[in-house]
Amino acid sequence: MGYYDDHAPAARTRSDARRSTKRTGIYGFAGAVIGALLVVFSVPLLADNGFLPYEVIPKNTSPVGSDEITEDDDENIATETLNLQTTSEVIEAVEQVSDAVVGVVNMRQSTGLFGPEGSGEGTGSGVIYKIEEDRAFIVTNYHVIEGAGQGSSEIDVTLDDGARVPAELVGEDVLTDLAVLTIEADEVDTVAEFGDSENLQAGEPAIAIGNPLSFEGTVTLGIISAVERSLPVDLTGNGQPDWNSEVLQTDAAINPGNSGGALLNIQGEVIGINSMKIAQQAVEGIGFAIPSAIALPVIEDLEQYGEVQRPQMGIALRSLQEIPSFHWHDTLGLPEDVKGGVYVESAENGTPADEAGLREGDVIVALDDQEIKDAHDLRSFLYKDVSVGDTITVTFYRDGEEQSVELTLDKQVF
Repeated sequence: MGYYDDHAPAARTRSDARRSTKRTGIYGFAGAVIGALLVVFSVPLLADNGFLPYEVIPKNTSPVGSDEITEDDDENIATETLNLQTTSEVIEAVEQVSDAVVGVVNMRQSTGLFGPEGSGEGTGSGVIYKIEEDRAFIVTNYHVIEGAGQGSSEIDVTLDDGARVPAELVGEDVLTDLAVLTIEADEVDTVAEFGDSENLQAGEPAIAIGNPLSFEGTVTLGIISAVERSLPVDLTGNGQPDWNSEVLQTDAAINPGNSGGALLNIQGEVIGINSMKIAQQAVEGIGFAIPSAIALPVIEDLEQYGEVQRPQMGIALRSLQEIPSFHWHDTLGLPEDVKGGVYVESAENGTPADEAGLREGDVIVALDDQEIKDAHDLRSFLYKDVSVGDTITVTFYRDGEEQSVELTLDKQVF
């Protein structure tokens, strides 16, 4: 027993145990901090030298060569690509047609000693659309060449290279504000191609291009604002509309110099002939053009006859939609299922309508079993589907009763 008592070590006090635990905690914390620092500073170094199987990318940076694109980046790239594509297509469309767009000068309306001095009505643009034998054919606005004698050389045309050549007037049409000229084809290399205005939709790109003398080769860009716009036009200056022009509406700027020039689609096809005259008043952001579907038949008649030979019924009319709806049933006696038509304001003496018995108050709803909803439908039928001398069936309502008559179309004289 004494042996064990003599050799046993002295017992540890509580204070000794606390000091030992504290030292152990300090050493452990210091080791953890040092280890973390070693990891932080050594990992990028090891990654840069290729010792790690993965890549370390700093916060808020994008990896070089990475395919990952944020939503904002994707939108920006898409917008830039769209803008570049649109700009490229516009440039190509303009280059395709620009050489066929010419300046037109009416010498009779020239106010200067040696030429025009800014006369808006006597200068404008034109579009070369055909070469036949030794002549090139140009379409322009009637108001640009108004007053020039048919067959005479009172009109000059300025080509894209600046050359100025005399032109002859082939024919003109005041109703559509169109005219056809010819020049010698020696210096003409480019003709414009017509597109189909019937297939246009609001929102499509539209390019107005002209060749006014003071600013050769002007181009404005916009969209098709409306495809079937009917505008009343006062042709006689008496303050009363004599005609409703069926036009394309665009926000592409059409100034007097562009009048008679081309309205293009994005493919570089002529879908309309610009007309400043139709607008009557200059309103910013609104321009008008004669659709190609209406212009082409007019151009053909002007080439062949020197005038437009339109079939006519001989009525003054307005669309039924222009009449307050309560008159449809209370005054005109129309049945509930009639949703549109053309109201006859008068039938001129001696015209086909007068001879067929049509009179004021009749409402035309069909021609040859083709539904007529408004004045646009009626004119479209007369000018596209039938000819002078054709006999058509007119279906109309009178005092609430449906009736039909046969009518032989005559040549319209305006």
